[in-house]
Amino acid sequence: MTVSVRAAGVADAAGIAAVHTQSWSETYRGRMPDAFLDRMTSGEMQVRREAGWAQTVTQGAEVVWVAVLGGEVVAFASAGEARDHPGVAAELLTLYSLNRVQGRGVGRALLHAVLREVRARGAGSAACWVLDVNPARAWYARQGAHEAGGKVQAIPGGELREVRMVWPDLGALPD
Repeated sequence: MTVSVRAAGVADAAGIAAVHTQSWSETYRGRMPDAFLDRMTSGEMQVRREAGWAQTVTQGAEVVWVAVLGGEVVAFASAGEARDHPGVAAELLTLYSLNRVQGRGVGRALLHAVLREVRARGAGSAACWVLDVNPARAWYARQGAHEAGGKVQAIPGGELREVRMVWPDLGALPD
């Protein structure tokens, strides 16, 4: 089956929330404190995420795209105005995929789709935060981003160390 990539609609909110929750569990188990991860992947959190994604898609301020396989959302990405990246115009806010579709070009297709869209909206550069222990950190570097600093965030039971990844020139992305 072929994975299709397209702009998200409100009807995709439940699928986005399911991927968001499951991918956290698949990616971060053993990399974050269990109590924190259990809270972030609970059924209650998935319901909250669904409502949040429906609102985000409806408002249209952020670019949200999904990857669909056999009618099921299996990955998603979002981007918007940069929140805490000085000198950078846009931010890749999310990019999550289920383990079973990784390595098939889905993440790259989503990344390029959302970055092309923010470029079309006038952004010349973009950045994202990635956990220092996340295997995707090296993947972002292979997608043309470079490391530019970091931050530490306290969470219940520990801390998260994040690395800023930057694409300084969205015009250099392949179309």
